[in-house]
Amino acid sequence: MPSHDVMPNMELYQPVQVEDALAIADRLAERGWLVGGGQDTYGWLKDRAKTADALIDLSAIESLRGVRETADGIEIGALTTITEVATNPLIQLSYSLLADAAGVVASPQIRNIGTLGGNVSQDVRCWYYRRGLSCYRAGGNLCYADTPQGMNREHALFDTSRCVAASASDTAPALVALDASMVIRSLNGERVVAAEDYFVGPAIDILHTTVLRPGEILTAVRIPSSWANASFYFEKVADRNVWDFSLVSIAAAFKVSGGTIEDSRIVCGAVQTTPRRVTGAENAIRGQARNAATAESAAAVATIGARALAHNGFKIPLMQNLVKRAVSA
Repeated sequence: MPSHDVMPNMELYQPVQVEDALAIADRLAERGWLVGGGQDTYGWLKDRAKTADALIDLSAIESLRGVRETADGIEIGALTTITEVATNPLIQLSYSLLADAAGVVASPQIRNIGTLGGNVSQDVRCWYYRRGLSCYRAGGNLCYADTPQGMNREHALFDTSRCVAASASDTAPALVALDASMVIRSLNGERVVAAEDYFVGPAIDILHTTVLRPGEILTAVRIPSSWANASFYFEKVADRNVWDFSLVSIAAAFKVSGGTIEDSRIVCGAVQTTPRRVTGAENAIRGQARNAATAESAAAVATIGARALAHNGFKIPLMQNLVKRAVSA
């Protein structure tokens, strides 16, 4: 039996140009594994829960790093570290919702290495799946977490078709709330996907959590100016303030004029496999005064359709309270 204290043998490619990385990714297809900071990748490979014939290390491609102003907002390279996202002056000035979300990812050490592209593209954290059990997401015919004996305290409330794993990314809800777009490149060219559509649930694709496919690379994230300097609210509830993933999080942006909410985008994390846009609450508060009564009405509709599992029922009032806090702020 091979030792799990060492990495398995595989090829390593370290391109320095995007074009070279795309050519390698296209040639290797499903045999290759794209690596940014590697914080999620190396655990999978070391534990033998997933395998790859080759790693494509993108970390030397400098053009995929940094934050740039554009004619209509900003563009963030996919290899920009989480620490850079949290501390960048442009983001802090006009898009502080994303800076706040990035600032609570994992721990300082992981934020220094982990990338924005990696954080939004990481796989779900269900321990049954990550231990290599043959669940639906791994190609089997059972969701171990969604059983009477399953340990599912951290799992999903919504859209639990065959898989009840919850999203793990802290930055993803903020990007959806900011109406961001994801720039995806392949040898066939470039496509731009709304952040809300970048993430896919198990009813659509049980094997993937994003629309990325073999041969494609997420190169950048674009945030439009339409939500710049809005009224933002971000909060993450976790067992510990450092390291832990969210039990429930909320990222919200409000356009308020004269005390009236003209528009909003409210997104919760860790309640389904993808960031959950709380459109019911958005509709309930549009045109209403931003006060406690409006917050109560938003909270009342926020969890319609939720299905509690054996051990995660506490997430329903938690999610309601986070929506209430965001609206009343």
